[in-house]
Amino acid sequence: MNDVTVTRTLVIPASELRERFSRSGGPGGQGVNTADSRVELSFDLAASPSVPEHLKGRMLDRLENRLVDGVLTIAASEHRAQLQNRAAARERLAAILRAAAAPPPPMRKPTKPSKGSKERRIAGKKRRAETKRGRSGSWD
Repeated sequence: MNDVTVTRTLVIPASELRERFSRSGGPGGQGVNTADSRVELSFDLAASPSVPEHLKGRMLDRLENRLVDGVLTIAASEHRAQLQNRAAARERLAAILRAAAAPPPPMRKPTKPSKGSKERRIAGKKRRAETKRGRSGSWD
C-alpha cells in the first residue's frame, strides 16, 4: 500500500488507512462470484495524527455528513480488478479530503451601484413608462 498525497503539505500514511474487500456486483464473468474485487477504504480523520489541527477542524465540519464516528469510508467497485478499485478508492479519498481542506472562499466585499448604472436604470424605466403611456388613448 502507498501513502495518499492530498496536497503538497498533507500526506496520509498508508498505516492510517484500512481496506476491506468483498464481492462486487456488476461485470466480471466467471470470476465474479469468487473474486473479492470491491474495496472499502476507511480513514479515521478524527484520530489522525498526520492531519494538522487547523485543517482537521475544517475537514470535520465540512465532512460531518459523510463521517461515522470520525471515520470516512469510501467504497469502489467500478472496475473488475481489485488493484484498479484500490487505486480508484485512494484517488476518490484524496479528492474528497482535498476539497474539505480547501480554504474558504474570500468574503464578498459589499459594493454600491455606480452613479452611471443608477442613471441608466432610471432612464430605462422612463423609456418603458413612455412606451406604455403611448399605448393608452382614444382610437378615433
